[in-house]
Amino acid sequence: MSDGIQYSLFTKPWKSQSLQELGELVADLGFDGIELPVRPGYQVEPETVRELLPRAAEELAKSGVRILSVAGPTDKSAIIACAEAGVPIIRTMAHIGDETYLEAEDRLRREYASLMPLLEECNVTIGVQNHCNRFVANAVALARLLQGFDPKYVAAVWDAAHEALVGTLPEFALDVIWPQLCMVNLKNGFWQRATGPKAKVAEWRTYWTSGRQGLCAWPHVVDELKRRRYKGVVCLTAEYSDGASVERLISEDLLFARELFA
Repeated sequence: MSDGIQYSLFTKPWKSQSLQELGELVADLGFDGIELPVRPGYQVEPETVRELLPRAAEELAKSGVRILSVAGPTDKSAIIACAEAGVPIIRTMAHIGDETYLEAEDRLRREYASLMPLLEECNVTIGVQNHCNRFVANAVALARLLQGFDPKYVAAVWDAAHEALVGTLPEFALDVIWPQLCMVNLKNGFWQRATGPKAKVAEWRTYWTSGRQGLCAWPHVVDELKRRRYKGVVCLTAEYSDGASVERLISEDLLFARELFA
């Protein structure tokens, strides 16, 4: 940790590594901790979370690496496992299914409310991340979704890249979400045309790139976080469309982030 920032790595690209290998890799890259996917096919799966998450935390600690958050289910087993493993945050996203937006908002709020007693008992936080497309996409919508919840238990994970993809300035986004903020995600991307110039209607996809190259101006984001004296976890999500260059790109992005926060 430096300057009050804990740098975390989302380890989604390294699902085939053993926990020992993963810990050594993360330590060599220079991160303080990780966000561990609790998903099928990863080192810890939803069905084994109660048994294996505490063991994973112990194994990673041998390399000086903490599990600062998990990305996975928000059910009883996962919440209790996080408490037992000393993991403070479960990151999730607010998906909108085949319902209207307001119906989804009502469903999600009821889900969070139903988890409150267990979250309080276990002292674990659900961190809800903004995500473009069929999710709650920006800080304004996320703040509305989480209104009235104690941010010690139901809080916001602000993803600066998804915010940029939907066009909100970071100072506006942080002004809205600041009271509910528990963690910041840093990555970068831009919209890339997926159809040729003669298509009847243009279609677009996201190209995930390095921190210096996308729509999200990391210097602008970090300046605003520093102005607000943010101290906490910054998770670099290692999401790159160039899958063959992940380790090089994440090393460069961590150095860039450290330079900006210095």
